[in-house]
This record gives sequence, C-alpha cells and structure tokens, in this order.
Amino acid sequence: MQKMIEVKNLTKKYKTKKAVDHVSFTVLEGEILGLLGPNGSGKSTTINCILSLLSFDEGNITIFNKEMKPNAYDIKKDIGVVFQEVAVFDELTVIDNIRYFCGLYMKDKRKREEYVEDAIRLVGLEEFKKYYPKQLSGGLLRRLNIACGISHKPKLIFFDEPTVAVDPQSRNNILDGIKTLREKGATIIYTTHYMEEVEILCDRIIILDKGKIIASGTVDELKSLSSIEEKISVEVIGLKKSIIADIQKFEQVKSVAYENAVLVVTYKKGKNNLTDLMNYFKEKKVEYNTIFSERPTLNDVFLELTGKELRD
Repeated sequence: MQKMIEVKNLTKKYKTKKAVDHVSFTVLEGEILGLLGPNGSGKSTTINCILSLLSFDEGNITIFNKEMKPNAYDIKKDIGVVFQEVAVFDELTVIDNIRYFCGLYMKDKRKREEYVEDAIRLVGLEEFKKYYPKQLSGGLLRRLNIACGISHKPKLIFFDEPTVAVDPQSRNNILDGIKTLREKGATIIYTTHYMEEVEILCDRIIILDKGKIIASGTVDELKSLSSIEEKISVEVIGLKKSIIADIQKFEQVKSVAYENAVLVVTYKKGKNNLTDLMNYFKEKKVEYNTIFSERPTLNDVFLELTGKELRD
C-alpha cells in the first residue's frame, strides 16, 4: 500500500526540553492509525509538525510522497482536520458553515453543493440545516465541526478527540461516520483518551510518552505486551481481610484490589485461575453474587506502559 505519511527522525525542542524526540513512523493508505499518549506525551506537537503548523528542529515529513512545508497548498487541499475545540462561525447556519469551509477548497458551485449535502448526510444533520450553532446541542455541534472539516472529501483526515463530552447517540454517529469515511477511501489519524474507541476503529496504534514512541502495533499485538494474563472480578459483600491476604499469596496472582464490594484479582499467568478461585471460595465458604473473567484491555496495556501517575 502507498505511504500517505512518512515521518523520519522528527525532533521538536522547546528550549532544552524535547517535546518530540526522534520519532519515525508511516501511515498507509486506507488505514486508521490511533495516536495515543497521556497528556504532555507529544501527540499534539507531532500532529502540528506534520501539518506544518509548527516548525521542527530535526527530521523530515512527507505526505503523498511530497515534502510537507507551510506553503505546500497542493498537499493541504487534500487534508482535513477536525480539532478538539469546535471551530465554526456563530453567525452562520449549519449549511452555510459547511458551505464556507468546503468553499475554501472547492470552487465549482454545483460540485460544492453536492459535497455539502454529502457531509450533512454523513453526520446526520439533515433536520438542522437552518439552525445556528447556538441552537445545537453539544453532540450536534461536534457533528457540525466534523462536517466542516471533511466536507471537501480529503484523502487524509486528522481527528483530535472528536467524541469528547457527547452523548452515546452522538458518539455512535461520529464513530459510524469515521468508519464510512475510511470505507470511501480516506486515511485517518485518530487521537482519543477513550481506549474502547481505539479498539473499535483503529487498524494500528502508536503510543507516545515523553516525546518518544514506546509501543506500536495492532490492538492484539499491544495486548501481547501486557504482563497481565487475566483479570477476575467478583461481587462479594463483607470480604474478610484474611481472605484477601490469602488470595494475594496465590502463585499466579499479580495484584488484588477490593473496593465497593467488588474484588478484582489480576493474574500474571495461568490457565485455570477462575476454577482455582471458585474452589477456594467454596473451601472458605465465601458467598458471592457474580463473577467474570476478562483478558487485558487496551486500557490496561496503556496504563502499564505509561504509568498510573496523574499528568498535567
């Protein structure tokens, strides 16, 4: 497949601090790449460098096999950007906002109207064409923001946390729309803090921390990096501390937590952990309500790789 983006040895410094430290990766045509990382990891700086919104100190960036520069308008006309902050005109209606942004790239009026209607259908705003932004809910406003960013049918689209603070219905609409864009041939860079979205959408994932790539691969490949083999959750009321201490001593157990009447036992290895735990409960006459087992999630892997401390 064709390389849509190639980043080589990208380095961006702020005084003595390296916000991006010799980062290299490629994005292939037609894929959705998840770019993840905690706050301050270098995600936004990397994207802004790729888009030539920021200068950088070292490295090389090519898009569509051409060097990306601030004045590379032949490249930029085929790029769509949907930033986290909604950027629309309050004095324009929904349809006029989309017309304006589409018109920046599309001069043919007939074709522009066709593209605008396609964007409205994609995000489900058919009933709100004549509304002003102040009349829209948060979810509808984000859908308008997306329509404005993709109305010119770009080949490459950057989404920066497009589902922040929206209701489940709008979130599903946005995720379905992104899938549709990919099905129609778009290549997508997606950033989010919602790991379940990454599992649903992304073909490949890059995790950044402290300006460096610390892991990359498919969801399954990243999960294989986890030291966790299995996590068992049990709803049990009034569990004695002695029982918790016993479970902590099991050979395969990595950690034990008990909070709000839910016991969570994390195992580092082993294949019969659930059976062993249930047998132990039976022996100790521990009564429980529900019990279930799950493999490590992408969120588990993310926290294991980047740490659990709070970030600014």
